[in-house]
Amino acid sequence: MGHMALHYKNPEEGPLAARLLAMLGYVQTQDLLLPSGTHFYRFVVDQRHHPRGDGIVYLSCVPDAQRDLMNAIHEALHVGTDNEHPAVGAMRQKMDEDPEYAFHYGTLLESLEDLETVFLALEDANRNDPELKGRLKLVYNRGLPGTAEVDTRLDASPIYKDVTRFAYGKHGVQAFLETDILSSGMLGETMILEFDYIFPGYSNHVLSVVEWA
Repeated sequence: MGHMALHYKNPEEGPLAARLLAMLGYVQTQDLLLPSGTHFYRFVVDQRHHPRGDGIVYLSCVPDAQRDLMNAIHEALHVGTDNEHPAVGAMRQKMDEDPEYAFHYGTLLESLEDLETVFLALEDANRNDPELKGRLKLVYNRGLPGTAEVDTRLDASPIYKDVTRFAYGKHGVQAFLETDILSSGMLGETMILEFDYIFPGYSNHVLSVVEWA
């Protein structure tokens, strides 16, 4: 990956969005205060990428023209009103069923333990953090069952032991975060970030071969 540019939705929530990315394991390398009063951030996926030109996540506020367009879409479709266009609800339902249904950004982690630690902290923040409480929707997918050592490890996982959703493949896991702190998609209401782990030693896994249960 070269870089990904993400947007936070509310101008005053730049520091909160940056804190969330740090909780997800990204390493902040720059915080630039712009003339508008908003913050522009540079993150990298790990410290090794600090001086490099890849593995970068840029974070800035939704630009004014994009915000105006999203507001116009909301008005035209009567989003959030009794006259909301049925396509809005239908799209939301599909996203609730499958976080991968529309645009999302994925990061591969090298440790299942790291993924578990990050998402346990997010679960706690969603319950207890004054700024994040109720703003983090977390969804987990196990890999398709059938490999004993993988199934045994996931059965012991603090996150995956009770999960009944499955990814489109084997030998890996997915964890999704949806938050209204970030903005994406046609309505700009939320952003979905995906975090994956692949068990070593398998060429056939959730990110290499798509399978149906």
